[in-house]
Amino acid sequence: MPVSGGEDPMSQVRQMLRELLVGRENAEGFFCLCVSVLGHNDTRTHFLPLIQLLATDHNSLHTTLTSIYLEYFSKDEDDELAVALALSLLEVKGQQQTDTKPLFPDPKLQGQTDTQASATYRPQNSSIQSQSVSTNGSSSQPPPAPLPKGASYAQLAAVGGRRQTQAQHQDSTSPRRSSGHGSSPQTERQRGPTQTQKQTDIKWSNVTQDVCASIATSLTSNLNQAKDDITVVECEVDQSEKPKRSKNRRQRRKGYGQQVVGVPRCPSAPPPVLLWFRRDLRLHDNPVVIGSLEAGGPVIPVFIWCPEEEEGPGVTVAMGGACKFWLHQALSCLSSALEHIGSHLVFLRTDEEREGIGSSLLALRSLVRETGAQTVLASALYEPWLRERDQVVVSALQKDRVEVNMVHSYCLRDPYTVTTEGVGLRGIGSVSHFMSCCQMNPGPGLGVPLDPPISLPSPSVWPRGCPLEGLGLARMPCRKDGTTIDWAANIRSSWDFSEEGAQSRLEAFLNDGVYRYEKESGRADAPNTSCLSPYLHFGQLSARWLLWDTKGARCRPPKFIRKLAWRDLAYWQLTLFPDLPWESLRPPYKALRWSNERGHLKAWQKGRTGYPLVDAAMRQLWLTGWMNNYMRHVVASFLIAYLHLPWQEGYRWFQDTLVDADVAIDAMMWQNGGMCGLDHWNFVMHPVDAAMTCDPYGSYVRKWCPELAVLPDDLIHKPWKCPASMLRRAGVVLGQSYPECVVTDLEERRSQSLQDVALVRRRFGEYVDPCSGCDLVPLPPRLVSEAMGVRRLTGGMVNTGGQFLLPVITRMEFKHQSDDPDADAASNPYNAVLKGYVSRRRNETIAFLNQTDFTASVINEGAERRERQERDQRRMEGLPRPLAAQGRGKRTPAAKDRFSTVPGGVATSHR
Repeated sequence: MPVSGGEDPMSQVRQMLRELLVGRENAEGFFCLCVSVLGHNDTRTHFLPLIQLLATDHNSLHTTLTSIYLEYFSKDEDDELAVALALSLLEVKGQQQTDTKPLFPDPKLQGQTDTQASATYRPQNSSIQSQSVSTNGSSSQPPPAPLPKGASYAQLAAVGGRRQTQAQHQDSTSPRRSSGHGSSPQTERQRGPTQTQKQTDIKWSNVTQDVCASIATSLTSNLNQAKDDITVVECEVDQSEKPKRSKNRRQRRKGYGQQVVGVPRCPSAPPPVLLWFRRDLRLHDNPVVIGSLEAGGPVIPVFIWCPEEEEGPGVTVAMGGACKFWLHQALSCLSSALEHIGSHLVFLRTDEEREGIGSSLLALRSLVRETGAQTVLASALYEPWLRERDQVVVSALQKDRVEVNMVHSYCLRDPYTVTTEGVGLRGIGSVSHFMSCCQMNPGPGLGVPLDPPISLPSPSVWPRGCPLEGLGLARMPCRKDGTTIDWAANIRSSWDFSEEGAQSRLEAFLNDGVYRYEKESGRADAPNTSCLSPYLHFGQLSARWLLWDTKGARCRPPKFIRKLAWRDLAYWQLTLFPDLPWESLRPPYKALRWSNERGHLKAWQKGRTGYPLVDAAMRQLWLTGWMNNYMRHVVASFLIAYLHLPWQEGYRWFQDTLVDADVAIDAMMWQNGGMCGLDHWNFVMHPVDAAMTCDPYGSYVRKWCPELAVLPDDLIHKPWKCPASMLRRAGVVLGQSYPECVVTDLEERRSQSLQDVALVRRRFGEYVDPCSGCDLVPLPPRLVSEAMGVRRLTGGMVNTGGQFLLPVITRMEFKHQSDDPDADAASNPYNAVLKGYVSRRRNETIAFLNQTDFTASVINEGAERRERQERDQRRMEGLPRPLAAQGRGKRTPAAKDRFSTVPGGVATSHR
């Protein structure tokens, strides 16, 4: 590497970079100086990481330098392809003249056959290698393997003539395999910093365009001159003897580049395939990636960001701030993974104001024109607005004679293929009904998860794109003084955004957390959940891979497997009701009276409600972008049942702050929690008593509300009940260091919520079934067609002027409240408020007694067994149940019994 003056070359480059930033040097001059100081190979490796810092503050300069870099290093590929084309034409010409005369009428080759003479110029391993040609025309190397039948050097070069590993260069006798699934070696051509590879015997960067042009011209004029040119190509070219570039050559080169940009240079080369990544940002078990390999041509991975399409219509908020940040990090990890297998991810932003491209269709058409691609592969998406977009894309590109394949892989079942035939509509909205529909109407088999590819064939010329930062997914706001507000710092430190991170979390969960998931998944103070939801949402982990690994684990909890069914159920409901994210499914509940207290909403969003369990969950959501499912129920119940705020506010906040924000799942769950979905939640989480289930010792609250960390376990979830002296010692001042409760009369507000529901049910009596008391929901045309058999017989849809109403699951306390609207919640026999466990220490006490007094434990088990047998016998004989014990047991004074006190201060009763 040329270094002047003995100074560190990187120091020289940094000095030149400073000159560039102050305006003393232009972009082209800076790049030329970098090549001069670092050399060809080190510039290819270190230039892009060196200028990466410019992407934030000097975006235009970074784009210019990147374009110069790509244009410079694409010349090697063009030279290689031109030489390969010349050799292919030369071979065809030689085969046509085999019957009349030798390929090259050289007197030194008169004693050889035509095949031997032509074999002298045939390279090994489908690439041109240095050979020493003797005076009699024989090669000093062993005879090379013949080309595959029907294949030319141009075809082999078009699918990647430089994709040879170091081992293949050393073993020249092994035939090269074409680029297929799991067989292609790693590509040397990569966009971005890659590992420096050793130079092969032929230095393609030293083959000039003049030599390639002279070879192509001599094929039509003088075969003897072509022989001399090929000999120059086969031997290492001396840089000092390179012919100078002529003016005509520069004009031809310029016109040729403007004529076709990115189209394969060889007519016989297969066209490239556009691999359109959307929400399948993975290489493991990705049928779209494997399908692109099976297409046989070079693969161009692309990601298109169109904000107008991705964010959804109206108030959908399909991509909030936290989701965009995760997407930015996931795309960076995917791009690195593609570079490791010799490919590159091309980013495009469709922004009408910035680039004049307003849709994904226009971006794909631009890519097709630029690359000459004839196939587009992508994973199917099921949101209604995205499905309509995809249908328009498929129809338009097919008119342009471009094949488009949308592959199902995002869910376990395609939601548009799930039917209710053979099951009926009773219980619709529940996961049990959905699983019955899938079992009665099975679709195609899931198949076996696919392994990731070893390499991807690269095109000769990459299409133009923008840097990842140009998508604008991870923008941070700035203060007035110019400093940046890094709101995603905690999210960045809390997650591994790569595909390997998803695999690691899955493995850790199946080895440990899965054993406690069935009974302890609601615990907020213990890692008993998988935390895989963001990876599933962005397709970094496939649902099929997760299901296979879960069923192959030692512990296979049904509750965890049913979560995948819940996910598919949510997408099925979204396909049936496209207005699910913003409109209540039960018409009467649209008229519910909601509070307009914006201060309560702000306190709920920021974790300042005065209820420690709710505040801890909302602070965790704000800082990490995630909370477990039980805590989502807690905060949703508090917002709807106690603050009387509309469920749409909670949905929009979750969509903006969750890293796993999913329109289908969030809309379905918030509709159910807001009492207007297909499946009513038959429970309401109490903001204080629920802590006995999910955070019995207060460790979760202490982590996210550190101002309450000193309070004891029994009072940490209700600091307003602490004595003033205790609060003073803990340094807690209600209203200052920790907020006071935004609402204090929880029971009264809960009763008011029930009365509001009873009022709208009586007001809209036509939507209440008089027989069962259940709410009636209008059916979508798709379900009506299935129920009437029209869709099964003709494939059509029922279209009537009226509507079909179906009774759906309704909470029992709503039915009872409708009979007595003025009754309070406490008197309702079907009160749905969960009080949680009375005390978790009771279980610990029993466990301690069982360990210390085994005899008492055995006697207790025997007594319970006899009671159970007697109860079963009475049931079989039709006898009434025995009367329960009445009265209170006598209080026994503490005796000198060493078992009367259990560690932890829990007293036990004596017999």
